[in-house]
Amino acid sequence: MKIATFNINGIKARIGALTDWLDEAQPDVVLCQEIKSVDEAFPREPFEDRGYNVETHGQKGFNGVAILSKLPLEDVTRGLPGDDSDEQARWIEATVVGDSHAVRLCGLYLPNGNPVEFDAEGKPLRDGKYGYKLDWMDRLEARARALMAAEMPAMMAGDYNVIPQAEDAAKPQSWETDALYLPQTRAAFRRILNLGFTEAFRARVQGPGHYSFWDYQAGAWNRNNGIRIDHLLLTPQAADLMTDCVIDKAVRGREKPSDHVPVWVTLAA
Repeated sequence: MKIATFNINGIKARIGALTDWLDEAQPDVVLCQEIKSVDEAFPREPFEDRGYNVETHGQKGFNGVAILSKLPLEDVTRGLPGDDSDEQARWIEATVVGDSHAVRLCGLYLPNGNPVEFDAEGKPLRDGKYGYKLDWMDRLEARARALMAAEMPAMMAGDYNVIPQAEDAAKPQSWETDALYLPQTRAAFRRILNLGFTEAFRARVQGPGHYSFWDYQAGAWNRNNGIRIDHLLLTPQAADLMTDCVIDKAVRGREKPSDHVPVWVTLAA
């Protein structure tokens, strides 16, 4: 079972790039972020014509997540539990049924959190957009605990907007006051990992120089000034099934690309 996460940065702007990649890579399941479309306007036909079941949790103009799956999907739910007032479309999950295992897949688009406001001592204030990010990560941790307790193969994958370590940025010093790299952000991410999750890419590949996002500005792609913020976190039962995890870097150099590239994992499921 080949499962990918891909922040496509606008389904309508990127539909050609996405379908070309699907034809080439042939993933079984894709967890998409930033579809930037309401559900009824999502262009389903190009994906259904390729044999994908389509489930969306959309929002007009920004955010939005989707699941494209060639395999049967069961028990689809939308919205991260813990705050009924949260109207931002950032979470979708479903059980995908493989040949030998069923896997619970959670697709997420974690809040960016910028701009961050700081107090007189230079400490970030937990309010505004950064407060929303940290609150969302608290809810994510609660859902992660529930997934662990269920003791089934499960994965939380998507654009986390978290740079976990210095080696995950080409220029970590330039991110020191950014919401993606603040110590509080990285600590919240580690708390989730420490519940017993495997960060798929780092379980397979070590060292610096591996990125999943390059900004459109200032020649970031040509200078390889990237960051790694798209992650796949596996429960122990899913990690036992993992055979590979790859960042599909070359996709960023193609025509009209997203600023993210796909990251995919294969499971013996």
